[in-house]
Amino acid sequence: MMRRLRRKLEAGLVWLLFHALRGLPVEAASNVGGWLGRTLGPHLPVSRRARRNMRMIFPEWSEAERERHLRAMWDNLGRVAGEYPHIGAFGYGPGQRVEVEGLEHLLSLRDDGRPGLFFSAHYGNWELAGLSAARNGLPISLIYRAANNPDVDWIFAKGRSVAGIEVIPKGRQGARQALFKLKEGGHLGMLVDQKMNDGIAVPFLGQAAMTAPALAVFALKYRCPVVPARVMRLKGARFRISFEPPLRFEDSGDHHADVRAAMTTVNSIIERWIREAPEQWLWLHNRWPD
Repeated sequence: MMRRLRRKLEAGLVWLLFHALRGLPVEAASNVGGWLGRTLGPHLPVSRRARRNMRMIFPEWSEAERERHLRAMWDNLGRVAGEYPHIGAFGYGPGQRVEVEGLEHLLSLRDDGRPGLFFSAHYGNWELAGLSAARNGLPISLIYRAANNPDVDWIFAKGRSVAGIEVIPKGRQGARQALFKLKEGGHLGMLVDQKMNDGIAVPFLGQAAMTAPALAVFALKYRCPVVPARVMRLKGARFRISFEPPLRFEDSGDHHADVRAAMTTVNSIIERWIREAPEQWLWLHNRWPD
């Protein structure tokens, strides 16, 4: 009873915040979220994990540098939350809030008549990559991790569906849905930078990290091109989405080796993004457990 009540209260607060932010202009909502994030976030217990991760990956940083990057990370995360109620209204293209680079790589997947895959990371405002695909005539299904609170999860799912994107929850049933989509020639988007306990150990930022292999498994099974998509925050609620040239993973006949090689390539791309702008990545994941 108490657990159910807590879930309802949490969902009610999220609902109120969602609608309060939706009532503001997008730049104001982003600023409010950023202020809340950088003001409150560094004091939350979960920030201990972010500090530990930063200390492990960038041991050359001083404590002051680490705290600066931590505060900037929370600013970005708060802005993502503030912008979420508005994601369906973002404009894409010259003079709009979202610039797009490498559009030809996106369109090549739209026009080749084959299934295809996109991957990104919790970087910048990661919610916008799938929207760009949908706005350019490429229907896409996003695989996502459902919120722990089911009463909150429907709010997040609704926000994405309003933007015209189908969502597929992670898990066994979701995997079956994803395979069906690819078999039918569809396109999937995946965030692949989170830890997976039963994944495979792959180098990431100089350390072994348990990595979900699904992207490589799907690509090898259906011989899909795989497009990296980075969403970089430029200033405030303005962004640049960069679609990079499609990857094609080698099928040597040694499935396990091929999957590991493919995910090593994927991790190295995300590593490049992080090293270019560390504050735009979500350092809160337990990516490198003891």
